[in-house]
Amino acid sequence: MTTATFLGMEFVAWFMHRFVLHGALWFLHRSHHVRHPHHFERNDFFFLFYGALSMLCIIYGAPGKDWRFWVGIGIAAYGSVYFFVHDVLIHGRLRFWRKSGNTYLRALNMAHKMHHKTTSRDGSEEFGMLWVSPRYFWLALRRPAPKDRRRLSSSNS
Repeated sequence: MTTATFLGMEFVAWFMHRFVLHGALWFLHRSHHVRHPHHFERNDFFFLFYGALSMLCIIYGAPGKDWRFWVGIGIAAYGSVYFFVHDVLIHGRLRFWRKSGNTYLRALNMAHKMHHKTTSRDGSEEFGMLWVSPRYFWLALRRPAPKDRRRLSSSNS
């Protein structure tokens, strides 16, 4: 149940991003598509929604460890991966993980950059978080991974 929920959340995230965030809730999501000087943005309210949903499922399903508990764990797991991949790796909101040589993560980053190429509600592409279109995967395979400058400078000394 947890694995199915985790995998299903990718579709939920894609659908919500494509039709709701770039639709009726654009007024909240817009903050994510424009540069701003603050640490937080209106778009962060969506974390609260999914976090509350996950927490409620876990709390109400915990006594009997029924389906609600395992669905809540799946939503929480997806949210955790989303935070590290999207906010930490792609957007650099925490500076401890800047670049990756991993082909999949580089392809994901390229696809996300294409999504942010436009700052309007229309014209974006690549609405998923973990699924990468094959064209970006092949592009990441063809381009060499960035070199770690710290390792290069210490080996040249």
